[in-house]
Amino acid sequence: MAFKLPKLNYAYDALEPYIDSRTMEIHHSKHHAGYTNNLNKAIEGTELETKTIEEILMLPDLPGNIRNNGGGYFNHCLFWDILSPNKTDISKEFGSIITENFGSISKMKEEFKTAAASRFGSGWAWLCSNKGKLEICSTPNQDNPLMDSQKNCIPVLGLDVWEHAYYLLYQNRRPDYIEAFWEVVNWSTVESRYKASI
Repeated sequence: MAFKLPKLNYAYDALEPYIDSRTMEIHHSKHHAGYTNNLNKAIEGTELETKTIEEILMLPDLPGNIRNNGGGYFNHCLFWDILSPNKTDISKEFGSIITENFGSISKMKEEFKTAAASRFGSGWAWLCSNKGKLEICSTPNQDNPLMDSQKNCIPVLGLDVWEHAYYLLYQNRRPDYIEAFWEVVNWSTVESRYKASI
């Protein structure tokens, strides 16, 4: 069964002024579509066609084309899902869990910002659940925490820090893009992903 490019739950311009319409359109209809098409080509006629994307990404020694395109497919599906044009607040319950793991919500955001800003070149920053414990990490290229079988980390929030995700609006100001990201995070979706992880 071929993987499909997901439809967004909002219009391309819905996240402005934080993420611009043109970037969203190119990012979704070109970049994500490309990863989706290339993943389907890479697994066509193999036993991987019957597996979920999570099952594929957790396999050891994935060929580069499946690792890169499978990661690109999964990462962007998660990214679109945790964004919303309607500002949401962190619930009291989830805020307590974040505070328990990082000391405060602001400390979590600062640690996440550091992970995202210090990722050299292209990659992602992640908030993950490791058997219920929240952790922050970053990965290069289209890698994600599911690919590291030693860590048992399930991503619940991710930020794309490839230049194509922000360059039209922010140019080389990645820290500004990271700060704007918090304005469009759908915290109820992040919390649901966290609860599903445990």
